[in-house]
Amino acid sequence: MTVRNAGARTARPLAAAATVLVGTVALYMALVAFGNITDFGTNQEFVRHVLAMDTTFKDEDLMWRSIDSARVQDIAYIAIIGWETVAALVLIVATVQWAIGLRSGEFGRARRVATHGLLMLLLLFGAGFIAVGGEWFAMWQSADWNGLDAATRNFLVAGLTLVVVHLPAGDSTR
Repeated sequence: MTVRNAGARTARPLAAAATVLVGTVALYMALVAFGNITDFGTNQEFVRHVLAMDTTFKDEDLMWRSIDSARVQDIAYIAIIGWETVAALVLIVATVQWAIGLRSGEFGRARRVATHGLLMLLLLFGAGFIAVGGEWFAMWQSADWNGLDAATRNFLVAGLTLVVVHLPAGDSTR
């Protein structure tokens, strides 16, 4: 009896899990970017209020950080949408690479591409929304325009997916 590529066979469930997780995050980010493009005004208001700090405690020691220029606020929002769009595209490519890897048993390229896309999300939600929005612009003080829960959720999902992506999936390219 010959056992053919038994290591790859046992790694298939883990690789399938990585494929599904990366694909789910890719779909989510594609929908987020699409929503922000097609319903531009809704989250534009969110970004404007966060940057203006107009619903925070208005502590004099912090208010110098606020950005009241609508032009600068809109540039920031467009940059966020661009970042989300590129991250979604990178993760879509990564999902395709993971699916190809399920057939070939090679996951090196899928892992690299997924890592880039997931790191983009960790930067967006961790550095961008949690650190800069949450702390620098005191978003945590706002009862109406506080996106910290959603940012934390997105950060954790991207981080968990990154961990699964880097678990050994039986390929020889690690």
